[in-house]
Amino acid sequence: MEWLERSVPVFLLIFCRITSFFVVAPIYSARGVPAQFKIGISFMVAVLVFLTFGIGQTVTQDAAYILLIVQEVLVGLLLGFTAFLMMAVVQTAGALIDIQIGFSMANVIDPFTGVSTPLIGNFKYMLALLVFLSMNGHHYLLDAIMYSYDWMPITGNVFTKFQDGSVTDFLVSTFAHSFVLALQMAAPLVAALFLTDVGLGFLARTAPQFNVFVIGIILKVIVGLALLLLLMPGLTALFDHLFAEMFEALQKLLSVIGSKPVGWSKE
Repeated sequence: MEWLERSVPVFLLIFCRITSFFVVAPIYSARGVPAQFKIGISFMVAVLVFLTFGIGQTVTQDAAYILLIVQEVLVGLLLGFTAFLMMAVVQTAGALIDIQIGFSMANVIDPFTGVSTPLIGNFKYMLALLVFLSMNGHHYLLDAIMYSYDWMPITGNVFTKFQDGSVTDFLVSTFAHSFVLALQMAAPLVAALFLTDVGLGFLARTAPQFNVFVIGIILKVIVGLALLLLLMPGLTALFDHLFAEMFEALQKLLSVIGSKPVGWSKE
């Protein structure tokens, strides 16, 4: 009974971090994933983490325990949001392309997030998920949440990082970097469609008898889809770079809210 009294509070703290991570993390947070599966995998991972990192740890069961619960939920949400923010780069790039190509008027419902998303953005997001699963990215996300206890144990204090502004600085810089990545991913198509608009403008000035509005819609769709088809082979390399940025951002977040474990190496 004494062992249970010491272990159950520790297990509940671990379960809070892992559950909050799966609520936000890409793939695991999809609406198509049943809630029973999310709860089940959270419980199984929490058991593994408890057997690896939680045995022998004790926490005080007083008012400070509530702060520990809030801290664990914050850590899990931060990790999941950082991973989701990098995946949202694909949809942001697709939205920028759709604005130029004219598809932004016909958004579709994304079954993974349940919100309205642009056509090209949703298409690229599906491709990114397939590449992410093919490279076992979902396993790396499990590694990230498991080994986060090496960097930030349940007895740590993440509130001091919020107080000195380091977490806020990280979130702002990561959001700005993700937007830059979205601009870089969409730049070839956006630039080509912008030049198409410039050419249509010259056509409207030199040959006013042409209905540039009607011609422009068809021409931009043809140019956009043709360039997308030509750039498809290079999307895998772009997604690999994006996922590398994701895991680097997760590592940076752990270094911000915690401390590097002894004997840790980047490999």
